[in-house]
Amino acid sequence: MNIVMVTNTYTPHVGGVARSIEAFTSEYRRRGHRVLVVAPEFPGTSTTETDVVRVPAIQNFNGSDFSVALPVSGLLHDALQTFTPHIIHSHHPYLLGMTALRVARYYRLPLVFTHHTRYEEYTHYVPLDSPKLKRFVIELATRYCNLCDQVFAPSKSILSLLEERGVTTPVTVVPTGVQVESFSRGDGPGVRDNMGIPRDAFLVGHVSRLAPEKNQRFLAEAVAAFLETVPPAHFLVAGKGPSEADIRAVFDRQGLSDRLHLAGILDHRQLADAYHAMDVFAFASKSETQGMVITE
Repeated sequence: MNIVMVTNTYTPHVGGVARSIEAFTSEYRRRGHRVLVVAPEFPGTSTTETDVVRVPAIQNFNGSDFSVALPVSGLLHDALQTFTPHIIHSHHPYLLGMTALRVARYYRLPLVFTHHTRYEEYTHYVPLDSPKLKRFVIELATRYCNLCDQVFAPSKSILSLLEERGVTTPVTVVPTGVQVESFSRGDGPGVRDNMGIPRDAFLVGHVSRLAPEKNQRFLAEAVAAFLETVPPAHFLVAGKGPSEADIRAVFDRQGLSDRLHLAGILDHRQLADAYHAMDVFAFASKSETQGMVITE
């Protein structure tokens, strides 16, 4: 089958949605399907990537780490002429998601949609955020679902949420798989040595995109309070984003900056090593639909 994946976020952007799409794309190809990914331009994109159409985009929209795609339909139509798709798989209900809807209708192709995100938790990235805007975003996503032929929810809770909001299109739960064997082993002691963390210290760990919707100021305050009661303990954070400054500020204020270790963005192997260095994984996000890092 020839599958077109249309998304507002894709690697090298760091985040659960980008990683989910990458995982499904890889598995589809392994099973013999052809996959074309349509995604915004993003800094650091490989010049050798194949079967990816990059759409011009505004970078770091409103201070975020997201790219906002510009509506350039000609690029997509040219690519589809040679790809001959059988199905369009949209991963967002807006921006390129609307392009996916138009393309599916133009070519008379089935359109499926994965509802990855509680979109109302992300309206702070838009100027003039308000309760009215949150309601509008919920209504937009619900209407988009009802224009599709099939909807996928990453968890049972999201399926229930969509049904409560009035989605009448069939919804099936399809969580993102995790390569269990990839995370079953890792060099935890090596990570501790490289980061200057004593091997016998109790280590609290966190992996995530560092952004306001992940509730990391609260997390940092909670972990800092714990570290004050357990002097040998340390905090390891893997990820990048605008909330890194909030985490630093909390630890600086509490005089604990020497026990905060920011690892930045880690590749798959390094991530497994980091997990194995931790004694406990701490997570405070209230915007998750499946939380892949928890599964990992």
